[in-house]
Amino acid sequence: MSANANRGVVYQGAGKVSVESLDYPTLALGNRKCEHGVILKVVSTNICGSDQHMVRGRTTAPQGLVLGHEITGLVVEAGRDVEFIKVGDIVSVPFNIACGRCRNCKEGKTGICLNVNPARPGAAYGYVDMGGWTGGQTDYVMVPYADFNLLKFPDADQAMEKIRDLTLLSDIFPTGFHGCVTAGVGPGSTVYIAGAGPVGLAAAVSAQLLGAACVIVGDMIPERLQQAESFGCETIDLRQEGSMEDKVEVILGEREVDCFVDCVGFEAHGCGCDHGREQPATVLNSAMALTRAGGQIGIPGLYVTEDPGAEDEAAKVGALSMRFGLGWAKSHSLHTGQCPVMKYHRPLMQAILFGRVNIADAVNVQVISLEEAPQGYADFDGGAAKKFVIDPHAMVRNGRAA
Repeated sequence: MSANANRGVVYQGAGKVSVESLDYPTLALGNRKCEHGVILKVVSTNICGSDQHMVRGRTTAPQGLVLGHEITGLVVEAGRDVEFIKVGDIVSVPFNIACGRCRNCKEGKTGICLNVNPARPGAAYGYVDMGGWTGGQTDYVMVPYADFNLLKFPDADQAMEKIRDLTLLSDIFPTGFHGCVTAGVGPGSTVYIAGAGPVGLAAAVSAQLLGAACVIVGDMIPERLQQAESFGCETIDLRQEGSMEDKVEVILGEREVDCFVDCVGFEAHGCGCDHGREQPATVLNSAMALTRAGGQIGIPGLYVTEDPGAEDEAAKVGALSMRFGLGWAKSHSLHTGQCPVMKYHRPLMQAILFGRVNIADAVNVQVISLEEAPQGYADFDGGAAKKFVIDPHAMVRNGRAA
């Protein structure tokens, strides 16, 4: 491949992605030179459950969208105004694109930057309605506002040795951690994690890192439940009949938890005999039923304003049938929205580098090539208990520099 060749994973319509040749990125925003940006040679880029919502046709994503918002890369070019990030640095890219200048950015709310998306607050790489930014499941990608956004790893060789863990700092590890923080997880907490996909598993290990006494993970896929059990979680198979309160009581001796984290989102399915039928509000209603009075509910799971594949008309515009009165009566605190990655990525990097957490093992990272990305999407959609990490340049295999 020539020095300026570029390829990427492109959404081709419901159920289909392909690897296509792309233009090499430039330091530009439309017709304007982007002197605050950098071009990265992508070291690793991950397939996210949020990507799957688009690929399933459950959003209004346009055909031709270059996918990928979880990016780690090597800086190969920097704009004139970039002062603190240098060519040769290996960096983690928060999936939120943030200007660092607006009111929300200055308040640390980088998930809802006011200047990077003309349609609404907040932007992301390669994602529907998130500003039209090119995604990073590519060989090379341009990143704006580099000094503000990027997290530089302190040692490049060490970073490559731990790349399977560090690649998760762009999204799922901070997102799972954020879900736990906003659910009030702390020493001695009892925690229920809805969903054992990569974010759910990241939330489960985050709850342990925060000192939870007991972490319960619910899912319908046995392999994912086994993965949660592999690092000490209790599990509930949601295909089984019976009330959630009864199942929690068997584990805790109590019928409620202190903290609830929704890592499922709008494509949720019912439990028991309804496990094959979509019920988009079921996790939110379970959260209010299972969380103790005065408890907190973190909702990092994705909910959308438009869902063309929903089974009922209300859900197609994000209107869900919630028993909100129950949550009000129990004085619950609910926290929604994108994770502000920069709030967490440096301390979580430190936890990785100093051996306090093995996040790659917890979420079962599997490294694949860019050419294997379409199959990775298919396997992920089939419920594989893995986090697929794309290595476009064969720079890493099983966490070692090639």
